[in-house]
Amino acid sequence: MIELLAPAGDLEKFQKVIQYGADAVYLGLNQFNLRAAGGNFDNRTLPQVIAEAHSKNVKVYVTLNSLARDTDFSDLEIAIKDIADAKADAVIISDPGVMQLVKDIAPEIDIHISTQSSVLNSKTAKFWYDQGATRIILARELSLKEIREFRKALPKDLELEAFVHGAMCMSYSGRCLLSDYYNKRSANRGACTQPCRWNYEVEPLLLTEQGHKDRPLILEQDENGSYLMSSSDLCMIEYIPELVEAGIVSFKIEGRTKSAFYASTIVKTYREAIDYYLQNPDNYQVKDEWLENLNHTVHRHYDTGFFFQDTAQPLAEQDAKIHAEKTLYKQAKVIAEVRDQLNNEYLVLEQKNKVEPGTKVDLIMPKGDTLHFEITELFDLNKNEIDSTPHPKMLFLIPFPDAELIPKGSYLRQLEQ
Repeated sequence: MIELLAPAGDLEKFQKVIQYGADAVYLGLNQFNLRAAGGNFDNRTLPQVIAEAHSKNVKVYVTLNSLARDTDFSDLEIAIKDIADAKADAVIISDPGVMQLVKDIAPEIDIHISTQSSVLNSKTAKFWYDQGATRIILARELSLKEIREFRKALPKDLELEAFVHGAMCMSYSGRCLLSDYYNKRSANRGACTQPCRWNYEVEPLLLTEQGHKDRPLILEQDENGSYLMSSSDLCMIEYIPELVEAGIVSFKIEGRTKSAFYASTIVKTYREAIDYYLQNPDNYQVKDEWLENLNHTVHRHYDTGFFFQDTAQPLAEQDAKIHAEKTLYKQAKVIAEVRDQLNNEYLVLEQKNKVEPGTKVDLIMPKGDTLHFEITELFDLNKNEIDSTPHPKMLFLIPFPDAELIPKGSYLRQLEQ
């Protein structure tokens, strides 16, 4: 069993990733998780979403992985009780004090150790296991070779989870002080402002022969400055067999603050890849359509992170063939979402970006191949012809044969010109 674990930053994303194939979701409350900017959930919505997930055989893991201060613990007690009452499948923690509180209040809940805890060796993993952890979310700095050896040294009932796709932190598994230093917003408490993504001008000191500063020499990457600390995005879809062979049982996708369209597309793609692998493990091959879907989402330069760091090649040369910066794929934008159908003749769409006749689109559905077609006509809900959809979230119609076969929640995307 390979678990596909998807981000659920808010209710819409929660419902989307389940519809598009997630086996489990991870989400946060309004406090104590490392995505304070996400929509998150509270004690009113949490029981509802967990019940909905369980009705579809999907597990829910709640993040409590911020580093706590003494002043947090009274609120943490309330949060843990709420999580237990909602019947979450596990909590994700990084703080030993929070772990003890979970064990005291809700001993029935599984405990997963966050990547924030930087578990880099089997002895540390065994320590957490002895404290009651049922799963380790591996530090991103581990190689597949290390993970394979790691797995052999651990109890069989201790599960290993790893990030396989999405943004990576430039620091050591999130242990960064830049955001706090610049903005008094702590990355370790979920409020990172991502200074590593900012543009910088690097000014080495030019010294005279006498040792005095002469003038700065600005190193420029492009017209916007240098992005020397902005890490690439992880993409491991080519290496699913290697991940499985290393002993990883949960494939985690990063992206609680990304769009619902992004999350849906990534989940659908990895769902198809995992299912394809399970059907024929010895002959796994990446399909061009998967690569196309991944590359059409908003992302930075793709690579394989640290998974192959102990090969003979330098890290900079280990990028997979789909990840070159000279990729020919165009950025895509979502222009509409399927809300319903009318008389099996029209799709009822909600506008996400302006649409005009002549627009060539891809129809992305939760299951099945991508459909390609051109929108030739647009109508309002009264079937009056219109020449565009200028208003955000307006509902409109396009003719579509057998429209009832297209699931609600499907997306229309357009490649950027």
